[in-house]
Amino acid sequence: MKNKIALTGIKPTGLPHIGNYFGAIKPAIELTQKYDARYFIADYHALNSIRDPKKIKEMTYEVAASWLACGLDPQKALVYRQSQVPQTFDLTSILMAFTPKGLMNRAHAYKAKLAKNSELNRDPDDGVNMGLFSYPVLMAADILLFDSDVVPVGQDQKQHLEMTIDIAQSINHIYNKELLKIPEPIIHKTTQTVSGLDGRKMSKSYDNTIPLFLKPKKLKKLIMKIVTNSQTIEEPKDPDTCNVFALYKLFTNHAEQEEMKKKYRAGGLGWGHAKTALFEKMNEKLAPFRENYSKIITDKEYIDKILDEGSKKAREIASKKMKMLKQNIGVGF
Repeated sequence: MKNKIALTGIKPTGLPHIGNYFGAIKPAIELTQKYDARYFIADYHALNSIRDPKKIKEMTYEVAASWLACGLDPQKALVYRQSQVPQTFDLTSILMAFTPKGLMNRAHAYKAKLAKNSELNRDPDDGVNMGLFSYPVLMAADILLFDSDVVPVGQDQKQHLEMTIDIAQSINHIYNKELLKIPEPIIHKTTQTVSGLDGRKMSKSYDNTIPLFLKPKKLKKLIMKIVTNSQTIEEPKDPDTCNVFALYKLFTNHAEQEEMKKKYRAGGLGWGHAKTALFEKMNEKLAPFRENYSKIITDKEYIDKILDEGSKKAREIASKKMKMLKQNIGVGF
């Protein structure tokens, strides 16, 4: 399957948390085992909401360092900046000519913005820029430019991939040729099951996250804040309904989980004991990531080298694709 291509877009949104790692980073990196994997930092997508150039630049370094620290190997995958592949925006312009406005009207992000404006009695398009409105088209260009076979997406991005498929199928039908490869989604259910400090899905919007690179002292302090019930030490406890155990499972093997379950059900295990056990396992697993990140983030030249080399290779691939496409649709020949 190595000849098949998997594409992952990484938006600069600050340092990742545990939920990001298990829900997106880990499964995406694992694609290198089966696919010709490609990863791009979506810095142009970030422009829709971030206008501080220093912030975008720093967040780009942070997200690159985070993925590299977690095991993304640039020798086994193509890693590049979206903004360093101009063919992406060349293709975006072409796709615009084949994308019905009605399709964009149905995009979840745009509809959510309209609903929010309506709730606040604002003009329907208040705060809506064309970057937000046409976001799915740029995403389609990211995907179609590299003949992607599969694209890992969360439930919130599934619709955008469906739009990509609609646009590509329309162009292929019009020219009666498979000019654009039709991608398939890989949807990881784990994105919905990583518990936050309060038991809800771990999310920055809920302020219930555990940062991935937190130092041990702060990590332990945060783990001690995980919400539990009022059961006493002596009472038996149900591991299957426990926020602490839900996280414990992510960092332990089956034997360790079964042993902990016995302690829960036998009684005599206090919440402080359970949280301490979680901290020890979590810190053990995260320590290498934390150390890697500390080294990588201080070496901006190293990050630039990886992204520049990857972007150069990406441009070469994209140039061939655009040459073929333009010849077939009758422009730029």
